[in-house]
Amino acid sequence: MRLSLRGEYALRAMLVLGLNFGDKVVSIQNISRHQNIPKRFLEQILNDLKSAGIVQSKRGVAGGYRLARPPEEVTLASVVRHIEGALAPVSCVSQHFYEKCSCPDESRCPIRSVMKEVREAIVQIAERVTVAELCERWRRLQEEPLKAFDFSI
Repeated sequence: MRLSLRGEYALRAMLVLGLNFGDKVVSIQNISRHQNIPKRFLEQILNDLKSAGIVQSKRGVAGGYRLARPPEEVTLASVVRHIEGALAPVSCVSQHFYEKCSCPDESRCPIRSVMKEVREAIVQIAERVTVAELCERWRRLQEEPLKAFDFSI
């Protein structure tokens, strides 16, 4: 699985919404500014997440977005699947987006066998990690001191 820019931006927007859960809605401008995401692209992503029931919106001057459910109930897998599609590296091992592959014998394909293990590892992590955990990791990482770059030649 390779996360596209759209998928990365979706997760970064979910981080901001998770950090602000329980507060009022968060404006697109704030999400855009805090995560350096182009506003128009962010609008498309948030509308897509809204259609999936992952976020809710409020119109108007004081409008914006919020999580539709508590951050503990939103997994990274649900967000990525909605934005990207399959979590699997190849379609012949996908559980939700399966497509037959072109190898002669799918059941005996060693590449498929390895890719199935890769998919299982990705799914195990993506299903376990929630927006709440993503927020907790962000908080922990903010406490770490900045590391200076070493530019030795």
